[in-house]
Amino acid sequence: MSPVIRIHPAEDFKERSRSVLNDPGQRKNFRGAMDFLQAKRSAQFPDHDERESLRDLGAHIRRYSLAHLPQLLEQLEANLTANGVQVHWAQNGEEANAIALGIARRADAKRIIKGKSMVSEEIEFNHAMEAAGVEAFESDMGEYIVQLADEKPSHIIMPAIHKTKQEIAKLFAEKIPGVDYTEDVDALIQIGRQVLRRKFAQADIGLSGVNFCIAETGTLCLVENEGNGRMCTTVPRIHIAMTGIEKVVQKLEHVPPLLSLLTRSATGQSITTYVNLISGPRKPDEKDGPEEVHLILLDNGRTQAYADEQLRATLQCIRCGACMNHCPVYARIGGHAYGTTYPGPIGAIISPHMLGLESTYPLAFASTLCGACGEVCPVKIPIPDLLVRLRNEAQARPGSSEATLRGSGTARTVLISLIWRFWSLIYSRLGMYRLTSWFMSRGRALSPTEQGAWTRSRTPLIPAPKRLRDLLRERKQRVR
Repeated sequence: MSPVIRIHPAEDFKERSRSVLNDPGQRKNFRGAMDFLQAKRSAQFPDHDERESLRDLGAHIRRYSLAHLPQLLEQLEANLTANGVQVHWAQNGEEANAIALGIARRADAKRIIKGKSMVSEEIEFNHAMEAAGVEAFESDMGEYIVQLADEKPSHIIMPAIHKTKQEIAKLFAEKIPGVDYTEDVDALIQIGRQVLRRKFAQADIGLSGVNFCIAETGTLCLVENEGNGRMCTTVPRIHIAMTGIEKVVQKLEHVPPLLSLLTRSATGQSITTYVNLISGPRKPDEKDGPEEVHLILLDNGRTQAYADEQLRATLQCIRCGACMNHCPVYARIGGHAYGTTYPGPIGAIISPHMLGLESTYPLAFASTLCGACGEVCPVKIPIPDLLVRLRNEAQARPGSSEATLRGSGTARTVLISLIWRFWSLIYSRLGMYRLTSWFMSRGRALSPTEQGAWTRSRTPLIPAPKRLRDLLRERKQRVR
C-alpha cells in the first residue's frame, strides 16, 4: 500500500523551490509550457473591449452567486432532490471520504473510476479509498500519468505538465505490462486509452468533479476534453459528484459566460470538447446513465473565507489556472514546490483556509506582487490584494483585530516584533527620527552586506550619504 501523502511542512517550501531552480531542464520545460499557454489564451481574446466586458460579466455573476450563496445552496439541494439526486454535506475531507466510502460499501463496490476532480485531490480521496480496500483509478490522461508515477498534480488543469514525453514513455514501459518503450505521443495516448477503456467497464462507481451547480434547475455542469468525464458519469451504475460549496450559480443562463471565460483562459480553446449537464439518475425510459447520482458538497475551510468580506473574493475562482500560467514564480518552480493541492497564486490565497495559515503562510510571500495574476483572472479576483492581506495576517499580533484567520501570527517572531516596535518608536517622534537618520547617513559605511532574505537576490540597502532634508537645506542656501 502506498503511503498517504500529506502536506509538506511550511519550512520545506524554500528547499523544494531551490531544488527546482537548480534543475535547468525542468525550468526550461515549465517556461516553454507557460509561454505556450499564455500565447493560446492571448489568441482567444483578440478584442480587448470584448475580453474586459466578458470579465466584468463573469465577475458580476460570481459575486452575485456568493452574495446569495446560502439561499442558492438550499435551492440547489431542493431541486436536485426533486430530480432524484441524493445530496450530502461534508464539513471536511474526512467527512467527504466517509460519505463516499459509505456509498461504496452499501453498493458492495470495489472499483471507482474517476474523472478529473481537484476536490478529490484536496481531500486525498484515492488514499482514503485504498486504505479501505477500494480501488480508485484516474481516467483523465494527465491524472492517470501522475497516479502511475505516485505523484501529485503540478497544475490544476494539466496535471502532468511537468513530465516530458521521454519520462512518460519510460513510465509506461515500466508500469504497464506488455508495453514497449516509445516516444511517439499518439502511441502513448492510445496505450493509456486501452488501459482506461477496460477500467470503465469494470468500475462499480464513477466519480467526477463539478464545474458549476445550477440552483434553479438542479443541474450539475461538467466540462472536459477527453470524454472520460462523460464515461465516468454514465457507464458505472453509481455516479458520485464532488465539489466545493462555492461552485453554485443561480441560473442556467449564468453558465455560458463562465464557460467562455473558463475554456479560453484555461486551455486557449473557444469551448471544450464535452459540456455535460446532469440533472438526475437514469429514468425508466432511458437506455443509459447511472442508477444513482450523489452530490457531495464540501466546505473544508471555505466558510472561513466566505465569512470575511475581503477574503470572500477567493471563492469566485472558476479553476482555470490562468493565474499560474502568467505567474513568474510558478513558471520557475512549478506546482510541486508549493506542496499543496492548489499551487500558484490561487493556491496561495485558498490553501490557508483549507490547511491553516500556520502550514501555508510562506506561499503568500512567494510572489513578486507584479499583478499579472489579477490582470488575467477571468473573474477579476484581486489576488495581489489578498496576498498582501495574508502576509499581514501571518505577521499579525495574536489577539489583535488584524488576526482573524486560523494560524494568524504564525510568521511573527520576537526579533521581528522588536524591529517593528523600534521602527514605530523612531517614526512617531520627530526628534528621534532626525537623529537616527543623521547617524544612518553618516555611518553608511557600517551597513551590513548580509541583510537576510533581502540580499539573497538583491544588493544590500545602504543609506544615502545625505538625507533629503540636508539636500533641501543646501539647495535653499545656494538659491540665496
